[in-house]
Amino acid sequence: MKAAGVLLALVHNTVGIMTPFLLAATGGLFTELAGMLNIALEGLMLFGAFFSVVFAGLTGSLLAGVVLGILSAMAAALLFASITLNLKANVFIAGLATNLLASGLTVVLAFQMFKNKGVVRFELGRLPVLSIPVLQRIPLLGDLLLGHNILVYLSWLIVLAASAAIYRTPYGLRLRGTGLSAATIASLGLRPGSYQMSAILVSGFTCGLAGAVLTLNLAAFVPNITAGRGWIALVAIYLGNKTPWGILAASFVFGLAEAVSNYAQGAINVPADFILAFPYAITVLAMILYSIWRHYKGRA
Repeated sequence: MKAAGVLLALVHNTVGIMTPFLLAATGGLFTELAGMLNIALEGLMLFGAFFSVVFAGLTGSLLAGVVLGILSAMAAALLFASITLNLKANVFIAGLATNLLASGLTVVLAFQMFKNKGVVRFELGRLPVLSIPVLQRIPLLGDLLLGHNILVYLSWLIVLAASAAIYRTPYGLRLRGTGLSAATIASLGLRPGSYQMSAILVSGFTCGLAGAVLTLNLAAFVPNITAGRGWIALVAIYLGNKTPWGILAASFVFGLAEAVSNYAQGAINVPADFILAFPYAITVLAMILYSIWRHYKGRA
């Protein structure tokens, strides 16, 4: 019974932990389908994480923090898109520059605004938690799916909306067509660049929300709080076979790896550095297995 309880707790924690991966990867899927490898996910998440908690602290409103954090990430995404699409900069260099800008600028702003290069903490209320007593009494369902904050459930709705937009709308058809052949889309009188721009802005929206999930749960900002989650989200896109539901499954795997890592810190007598590296080791292993699968699939 104890083992079952631990397993339920791990899965319950995984559902919450996977949310930033899921949100960032869902936005990154749009840019991937538009033919752009968006390595700026990490930086966009960091912008969202910093500005959401700062604005929430300054305004005293969690909603204002979420909205303004998202808008800040979208502004950074717009800058990234403009440099890439309008000025024709290399997308990889522009993405890396976005990540470096976010890493440095958030620390500088924290020092200038709060005279603190470390943790910036605010007294904030908790994010609303969904609690339905009738459903919570249902075995497994109540233990696993209920009791999370409202942004977790919003991420599920975003996955549903993304799936519908990509596969059930003319926009989604043209977006995928842009990634397959931008020249063909242009020959139809459409502008491939506008679809790529919109895809980057979508990634800014989801990454801003992902960043808000990280910091508003803590009511604090820690330098580089994203800790590589944007890169893991990028891996989740490929591991999920570039589909929303595949990304959901891949995000769960990475969330479970982090949940196990968190649990192991207090349960296993192993050096902390090895335990903390576990989610990233799983990421590397997942990419190796994915590459092997693609190789043999191509030969079949």
